[in-house]
Amino acid sequence: MSLIERLTDEFARLPGIGRKTALRLTYHLLKVTSQEAHRLADAIVAASENVRPCETCGTFTEVSPCRICTNERRDRSIVCVVEEGPDVGAIEATGEYRGLYHVLGGRLSPLDGVGPAELNVNSLLDRVSGESPVREVVLATNPSVEGEATAMYLHRLLAPLGVRVTRIARGLPVGGDLEYADGVTIAEALQYRRDL
Repeated sequence: MSLIERLTDEFARLPGIGRKTALRLTYHLLKVTSQEAHRLADAIVAASENVRPCETCGTFTEVSPCRICTNERRDRSIVCVVEEGPDVGAIEATGEYRGLYHVLGGRLSPLDGVGPAELNVNSLLDRVSGESPVREVVLATNPSVEGEATAMYLHRLLAPLGVRVTRIARGLPVGGDLEYADGVTIAEALQYRRDL
């Protein structure tokens, strides 16, 4: 196997990277200077060796507990549960949420062999049932079949603990057109409508 094929194969193993994109990335790296290629390789190695899940919330961090979990200005009475680490970044980018997070590390998917034991669920239950002041858990799993099943499963576990369990709203995206939206999205937008 040539070095070009080997590098292309490694890129193609990354999520969301198909064979054409992998080949494009390979040829791009062959055009950059050796110094730029080493900088990329060093960044990959450094991240692999130094980034780990936060001992409290499960998001990836260089220092555990992470900067969000240790920030005293965050509202410790509310925990937003997300499927993966990038979801934390998406919510943080809005600037609207000031509580804490809990990263599950995936979603229930029996067909893919992902059950409750493969998710970061027990530590969530410990956080809520412990001495922490958690009053509300926001379930922010994706609006897919698996995400909904995960939210329902978590609701069944959390409700008996006396904590308020909420779900993020769903509906039409800003700038979207009704004629291009699917029926389920329109129905949920109508169901979760609010007063102006």
